[in-house]
Amino acid sequence: MPLKLSTTVLFFGLLTASLTAQTRNKEPRAGELSAQAIERLHAAEDTLALLAYAVVNDSVEQVRFGACRTLITALVRALKTENSFRYRFDRLKSLSILAPPDSSFRIFTWQLFVNDSTYRYYGAIQMNRPNLLLHALKDRSRDVGEEVVFQQLAPDNWYGALYYSLRPFDTKTGRQYMLIGFNGLEFFNKRKVVDVLSFDPAGKPIFGSPVFVREKPLAMPEQRLVFEYSAEASVRCNWDEQYQMVLFDHLIQIPSAFGRGFTAVPDGSYDGLKLEKNGKWTFVNKVFNDVMNEEFRPEPVLDKKPEKGRDVNGNPTKQKKG
Repeated sequence: MPLKLSTTVLFFGLLTASLTAQTRNKEPRAGELSAQAIERLHAAEDTLALLAYAVVNDSVEQVRFGACRTLITALVRALKTENSFRYRFDRLKSLSILAPPDSSFRIFTWQLFVNDSTYRYYGAIQMNRPNLLLHALKDRSRDVGEEVVFQQLAPDNWYGALYYSLRPFDTKTGRQYMLIGFNGLEFFNKRKVVDVLSFDPAGKPIFGSPVFVREKPLAMPEQRLVFEYSAEASVRCNWDEQYQMVLFDHLIQIPSAFGRGFTAVPDGSYDGLKLEKNGKWTFVNKVFNDVMNEEFRPEPVLDKKPEKGRDVNGNPTKQKKG
């Protein structure tokens, strides 16, 4: 009897999850915006653009905080407009707004500069629906330790970042989305974050996925990647269309110029993440292996008279026959 009961509960649980997923997939998408909706959203965008600019650029801390609070309220009010998903907010330059090619959702992110040692991140995921379905993101990046790279996170426990790249990819468990962003962290060190977004059968967002494969696997699979580096360095981390992989600077440890132990800086080479057919991202060490065909010459030779049988670069010249 207990076995039958457990099996029945499991069956109805799977059935409910399946029906929920089917219902979610059949929900209508946002339709065309009415003329009144466009006019309302256009006016709202003017206000949002001013508030977003103040959040990023105003020199007074209290003004930045006040603008950020008002921005949240004004954005939610604007998004409550029917079919607002179809409005692009092209003039809202101080916020990052990313959407996948299938337009199933879009994600808003922005950062608030508190002081030299503190940044706060804000975000929301709007689903493609006629009426507003919004998942608020609450930044907890300052409250977690190094173990966060091994954890899946809910929207209310989000590892905050200003996202600048979104790329869908398919796995055995369904479609997921790679997100790449920036986290200001503090005055001395910054971070680049490579996270993964997916949705459970009920449509709730999940951040993190064990899709990163190293040559020497760690004891626990990484759910996201976090690269911390010196604030004085410029670090690349982005999808590269030509090489069809994520390219990022290879970081090495050096003594901190600020007397804070060690920090990381690029060494001039690049590593990568390559998507495999199974939906995993494999690490590629030293993507570019450029080798000079000629030895390095410590002294210039252009201002010297070339030796007999050699050109101005010091290389042997080809002798003409006959």
